[in-house]
Amino acid sequence: MGRAAIEQLLYLMDEAFEGADEEDLLGNLRAVTQTEWLAVPPGCVRSIRQIIGHIGACKYMYDDHAFGDGSMTWEDPAGDLGVSMEDLQSRTLAREPPMREITQWLRNGHRRLRGHLAELDDTELGVPRRPPEGEPRETRWIIANMIRHDAYHAGEINHLRALMQGNDGWAWEPG
Repeated sequence: MGRAAIEQLLYLMDEAFEGADEEDLLGNLRAVTQTEWLAVPPGCVRSIRQIIGHIGACKYMYDDHAFGDGSMTWEDPAGDLGVSMEDLQSRTLAREPPMREITQWLRNGHRRLRGHLAELDDTELGVPRRPPEGEPRETRWIIANMIRHDAYHAGEINHLRALMQGNDGWAWEPG
């Protein structure tokens, strides 16, 4: 009952979420202002807050369906934020939770999912588990999907932020 594969997946999961540079998910949030958090640039349809709401909701939903009783729905509360996970992915909210509280809720969802993965050994990576939608998938697929999800949306957030800050060029290109 080895753990080499589990440890590698934990490493990759942590790097995609909060690695050592700005390319990870939380690294891309560090330079986001409150105005940029809620803004939708011309030609775009989502704000950074909506994307973070989506990422967090997926972390909680995948965790509950793969490792819990599978009873969680998109309509369930997003922690103590006063809105549902579905609402957090919407463009406007009646009461907008603070950016730091949503980010903390996201961190808690990551810790929760990571904690369940950390309890496994390598033999459990082939065990079928149910994602929030569709047929059961191997545990390794669910974890790989969540890692890809963080990396994909980190790039999306980086691009939105760069568009709003007017610095979407390559670092080596002149102004």
